[in-house]
Amino acid sequence: MARKCFYSFHYTPDNWRVSKVRNIGTVEDNKPASDNDWETVTGGGDKKIKEWIAGQMKGRTCTVILAGSNTADRKWINHEIIESWNKGMGVLVIHIHNITDRNDKQSSKGANPLYYVTHGPTKKKLSTIANTYDPPRTTSKGVYSYISDNIEGWVDEAIRIRKANN
Repeated sequence: MARKCFYSFHYTPDNWRVSKVRNIGTVEDNKPASDNDWETVTGGGDKKIKEWIAGQMKGRTCTVILAGSNTADRKWINHEIIESWNKGMGVLVIHIHNITDRNDKQSSKGANPLYYVTHGPTKKKLSTIANTYDPPRTTSKGVYSYISDNIEGWVDEAIRIRKANN
């Protein structure tokens, strides 16, 4: 059964990699904004962006942060992580640097986005509570296959972890 997830990622460098992961099919995706839609959203300022993110998260049970080389500690990535956790959604990170982009290039591994967010009640870094996955394959096809084989279980585990950590 497909899970309902929100995807968080740094659009410009990683949208090609992200589209590959979203096409796996075991997770029901939310539709990303097209370049023109995103310009309209961002043109409305922070309030408009927050409203758009909230609308995209509605009805979702987990946020999957697809981490490229520059995803960590970005304003809107951090906001999406915090909002997801506060809404009771599971949260997990999957490093996607070894999936190729439209030019058939891999990128360098980025930092863990959960390291930059703290868990309110415990003040621990969220990276010590929620899981981060770095597929142990080096080819794009191998990474894709590994994510495909495991993402459903990772989402279930993220939801379980969130329920256990209020």
